[in-house]
Amino acid sequence: MMILTGAEIVVETLIEQGCQVVFGYPGGQVINLYDALYMRSDRIQHILTAHEQGAAHAADGYARASGQVGVVIATSGPGATNLVTGIATAYLDSVPMVAITGNVPNSLIGRDSFQEVDITGVTLPITKHNFLVKSIDKLADTIREAFVIAKSGRPGPVLVDIPKDVQTATYPYQVGPVVQKKPQKKAQGDQLSRAAQMIAEAKRPYIYFGGGAVSAEISEEIIQLAEKIDAPIGCTMMGLSVVPVDHPRYLGMEGMHGHFASSVSQDEADLIITIGARFSDRATGNVAKYARKARIIHIDADSAELNKNVNVALGIECDVKDALERLLSLIDAKQHPEWMARIAELKAEEKVHFERETPKDRLTPYALIQETAKHTLPDTPIVTDVGQHQMWTAQYYPFQKGRTFISSGGLGTMGFGVGAAIGAAKATGKKTVLFTGDGSFGMNLNELATVSTENIPLVIIIMNNHVLGMVRQWQTLFFQKHYSNTDLHERKTDFVKLAEAFGMKGYRIQELSELAPVLEKAFAENSPVLVDCLIDQDEFVLPMLPPGGCIEDIITEREEIS
Repeated sequence: MMILTGAEIVVETLIEQGCQVVFGYPGGQVINLYDALYMRSDRIQHILTAHEQGAAHAADGYARASGQVGVVIATSGPGATNLVTGIATAYLDSVPMVAITGNVPNSLIGRDSFQEVDITGVTLPITKHNFLVKSIDKLADTIREAFVIAKSGRPGPVLVDIPKDVQTATYPYQVGPVVQKKPQKKAQGDQLSRAAQMIAEAKRPYIYFGGGAVSAEISEEIIQLAEKIDAPIGCTMMGLSVVPVDHPRYLGMEGMHGHFASSVSQDEADLIITIGARFSDRATGNVAKYARKARIIHIDADSAELNKNVNVALGIECDVKDALERLLSLIDAKQHPEWMARIAELKAEEKVHFERETPKDRLTPYALIQETAKHTLPDTPIVTDVGQHQMWTAQYYPFQKGRTFISSGGLGTMGFGVGAAIGAAKATGKKTVLFTGDGSFGMNLNELATVSTENIPLVIIIMNNHVLGMVRQWQTLFFQKHYSNTDLHERKTDFVKLAEAFGMKGYRIQELSELAPVLEKAFAENSPVLVDCLIDQDEFVLPMLPPGGCIEDIITEREEIS
């Protein structure tokens, strides 16, 4: 047992819990904590970002890529509030994160002290739980509990706010074990029996999964289920990478910008087996017209999601991996030749509409993604920001292995990418790719300082169309081409020179002929590199279901837009 300061207890407890890397930014109310980090830098690494938001996204990316709890540290007041977007991003995508903030001493709380803010009150709606630690005797156990909460059940962020006097006080500390997840509820036998009966009765089953499948690591169970019941597989954007894109039963992402075959087959199914998905509006469109022909089985770790957005025939709150393993033993092998023939028709129709051949005269997002994929490995982390480039990546990148697609889904956070890519690269030690757009990249390009300083093995590919592409696409479709504040042509930013100013290599691709040789050079670099790729502002993300629309409203061709 050691007598340590509160700041030292925090760092020792992080090390105790297996934390090897933390992200953050120092300040007055965490200066003691940073001194403790300095004294233990041989056992825990701290990555200094350019801004607290970047640090939060880095902790998020670290958690998504590794499956471990990401940790971020910030000071009080603006340091703490700068974490809010990153915490909310993690919350909406169920990412395990612990955010540690400093605060003014207990005696000054509530007095409008310098850099004081009620960060537990601010983050209450966007955390699984948060703590204000007023006494040092509760400190170590609170950090441990934060880790338990963050990674148990449906994962998510937890905030621990620590006043300055708690950090400077002293108290005995004894190393504890790495905390384990709380045991999840097991599916009831009669629920699984009913699910098996519904599967036996189905003629057109469809397996549909989301981000919960990533957390549960159930790639093999999903594939086994599909093979046994002769069903196609589709997913939400957050489920990408769980099933390899070349698996013959995999139809890809469904929803607003989903693959045609996936979205249509879901609409025509008579049974949808949903695993770890929440039926968000981007996935369902008009709820009243969603899956009208189907009964729905919904298997999820969070009971709050059952019957929240879509009424289901059978909702099961449970450990989804355990449930699938047990369900597989209850069902008999089935064959659905007519349904599989229909799926083949849909895949052929999709190929006609959406096979993106590389034009000979211009650089397209599809060519860019396909050429990039030639330089990556199955376990290469692929990170995106938010916008058209995100959807093109989701539609066309050939994901092969779980936890390789890292993107902000629920909150849709522009500026997420660079920080998240830093975290993913630190978590895996692998060369990482960031697909971003000029709009999203402009949000947090200051994090190039972190990328360069830390020599992060990162290839940043900017799909630069000089517009806020997704908003402009909506303005074209639904607002009579009123391009209000979406044209970025007046911005004078030279991204290649910017990269060089931050100490990185920068390249530009303007013509299709430059694509292969420039990417060859970029991926050969042993240091971070940025590639500015000029693409057409009128390249649209298709197919598209209009907001609030349904499958009958699907837009499949650019020519349909008047």
